[in-house]
Amino acid sequence: MGLLDRLSRLLRANLNAFVSDSEDPIKILDQSVIDMQEDLVKLRQAVAIAIASQKRLENQAAQSKEQIKNWFTRAELALKKGEDDLAREALSRKKTFQESFQSLSSQFESQNGQVEKLKKSLLLLERKIAEARTKKDMLKARAQAAKAQQQIQSAVGDLGSKSAMAAFERMEDKVEALEASSQAALDLAGEDLESKFSELEGGDDIEKELETLRSQLKSGVESIALPPSDLNLNELKTVKIQEVEVELEELKKSIDKS
Repeated sequence: MGLLDRLSRLLRANLNAFVSDSEDPIKILDQSVIDMQEDLVKLRQAVAIAIASQKRLENQAAQSKEQIKNWFTRAELALKKGEDDLAREALSRKKTFQESFQSLSSQFESQNGQVEKLKKSLLLLERKIAEARTKKDMLKARAQAAKAQQQIQSAVGDLGSKSAMAAFERMEDKVEALEASSQAALDLAGEDLESKFSELEGGDDIEKELETLRSQLKSGVESIALPPSDLNLNELKTVKIQEVEVELEELKKSIDKS
């Protein structure tokens, strides 16, 4: 018995869990209102039957009451005519209808109380159905909103774990790295270009100075002034042409090495 009880309990638990997981709030709300509406129809039918039974008892009680009066009148007539046996029989019939009237009156009172209870139940059910219909639309809207929110959260949660999103993020990082590398190359190219132009500009100065020296040599200048240095112009010294030639050769060598 213990094993059977455990198996039965396990089956009921699994069945309840399956039913709970399968329940759709929107469908259940609609079906609940439909079920309540069907109950309302049945209750109205029951009230109608109870009222009909009440009317029937009322009519039967009224007929019994009428028969009581009728047989009492006949008993009086029989006594006036000296028919004691007929009077006795009339009184017997009167008693039968009187008992019937009492029974029918009692049933009528009981049925009347039952009808009143059914009417109250009918009004209560109608009010509950009206409230349920109002709440149903609100609850359905809330259920739909909650379901939509759940789907959004599920989609967002799954988005980060998918390979497509991961690949997209990797490509984004790669593009940013390429942009940084390209900018660095541009910066380096700019610096290299500046250095080349500086060399060219410096080379022009040397060439100009060389041409000046050549012109001075050709014009037969015996001595020239050295370029200004840290000394004042008044402290410039003259040098011999041989010294200039030596310096020129050194300049040529330095230019060739460049």
